[in-house]
Amino acid sequence: MELPTLIATLRSALESNTVPQLREQLDDVHPADLASALIEFAPNDLWTLLTVFPRAEQAEVFGYLPAEEQVALSISISRRKLAPIIRQMSSDERADLFNRLSEEQRETLLPALAQAEREDLLRLTSHEEGTAGAIMTSDYAILGQELNVAQALDSLRREAPDKETIYSAYVVDGARQLIGVVTLRDLILAPLQMPIEELINHDPIYAAVAMPQEEVAALIAKYDLLALPIVNNEHQMVGIVTYDDAMDVVAAEATEDFHKTATIGKLETSVKDASIGLLYRKRVLWLVILVFGNIFSGAGIAHFEGTISSHIALLFFLPLLIGSSGNAGAQSGTLMVRALATGEIKLRDWGNLLGKECLVAGLLGLTMAAAVVGLGWWRGGYDIAVVVAATMMLVVLAGSLIGLSLPFLLSRFKLDPATASGPLITSIADVAGVVLYFSIATWYLGL
Repeated sequence: MELPTLIATLRSALESNTVPQLREQLDDVHPADLASALIEFAPNDLWTLLTVFPRAEQAEVFGYLPAEEQVALSISISRRKLAPIIRQMSSDERADLFNRLSEEQRETLLPALAQAEREDLLRLTSHEEGTAGAIMTSDYAILGQELNVAQALDSLRREAPDKETIYSAYVVDGARQLIGVVTLRDLILAPLQMPIEELINHDPIYAAVAMPQEEVAALIAKYDLLALPIVNNEHQMVGIVTYDDAMDVVAAEATEDFHKTATIGKLETSVKDASIGLLYRKRVLWLVILVFGNIFSGAGIAHFEGTISSHIALLFFLPLLIGSSGNAGAQSGTLMVRALATGEIKLRDWGNLLGKECLVAGLLGLTMAAAVVGLGWWRGGYDIAVVVAATMMLVVLAGSLIGLSLPFLLSRFKLDPATASGPLITSIADVAGVVLYFSIATWYLGL
C-alpha cells in the first residue's frame, strides 16, 4: 500500500470510528511503512491506531517511530499503557527510549517493569554515549560448548522469539567468557550428533564495551558481520551490536560530519523538528568567526589599493580567482576528511599525498589558467592576462594544499577534521587568493 493511500485509510478509519476493522486491511503492511504513516497523526490518534495491533506488533511499530515521536507518545499515554510496549521492545531500542526520557518519566516507568527487565535496562543505559555499550543489545543467543548439534538447534528454536538474531550463536563458559561463535548455517548442515565444539570458531571478531561506536561499525563493515559480540574487561560476553544498528551509527556519523563540513554544530533532532532557536545557536558561532576571518581578505585588498587604482580591471577577476581557490580547497578537503574518517589514510600519509596533490593541483591550475587567459586578454590586455593566468595557477595550487593539509593538522591536535571542510577552508583559501593575486599584479606590473 502506498504511503498516501495508507494515511488516507487510517484517517478515514478515525473519522468513521471503524479503527477496530483496520487490522485485516493492514496485515500486509510492513511495520516501518505503518510507522511512516502514523507520524502524520497527533499522539492521541496515533495511540488509538496503534492499539489495533497485538502487543508484540505494537512494540515493533513503536520501534520504527522517530525518536521524537516515541518520546511524545510516551509522555501522552499512561504508564499502564506504555509499560507493556516497553517490555515487548528489543533491549537496545528500550534503552534508547529510556535515555531520551526525562528523569521524572524514567522514575515513573521503572517500577512498571519486571526486575530482570529493569536491571537489564539500567545496565545498558549505564554505558557512555558513543561507545559499543551504548548501542549494543542483550538479546543474543548463547550456547554451552558441551552441546551437540541437535541440542544446539533445539536451544536456538526455543530462544528465537526473544532474540535479536540467531544466525550467529555465541559459545560461553560458566563465567560467561566468550569462547567462540557458531553459525546457524554450520549447525543446519552438520550431523545432529556432532559436538558443536567441532564447529566453533575459536577466534571470533569482537569488540570491547568501551570501543567507540564508529570503530564498531567499521569492524562490522570490514568483516561483513551480521552481529559483533561485545565483551567487558574480563572478556565476559555482555551484548552484541547488529549490522542494522551499525548502519544507524554510520548514517548518524555521516550526517554529523556533513553538518560539520558546513560548520554547523551537531543537531540532536531532525531539521524539521528543530526550533528556530536551536538552528540559530548551531549556526551562529562559526558564521561570526568566519566574518572576522574574512576581515583579512579586506585587509589584503586595502593593502593593495594602489595596485587596484592603477589597474581597475583587476577587480573584475577578483571573485573568479578567489572563488576558484576556495573551490579547489573544498574539493581537496572533502577528499581528505572522508579518507581520514574511513581510515583509508593516516597522519603519516600526509607527505606522500602532498606530492600527489601538488601534481594534480598543478594540472588543474594549468587547465583553469588556459580557460581564463583569453578573458584576461579581452578585459585588460596582455599584462592583465598574464597576471590572471599566473594567479589562477597559484591560487588553485594554494587552495588545494590548504584543503589537503588542514584536516591533517586538526587530526594531529585531536580535533575533528570534518570541521576543516567547507566554509573554513574556503575562507582561508580566499585570504590566500587575495594576497597572491595582488602580490603577483604588483610585482609583474611594476607598481
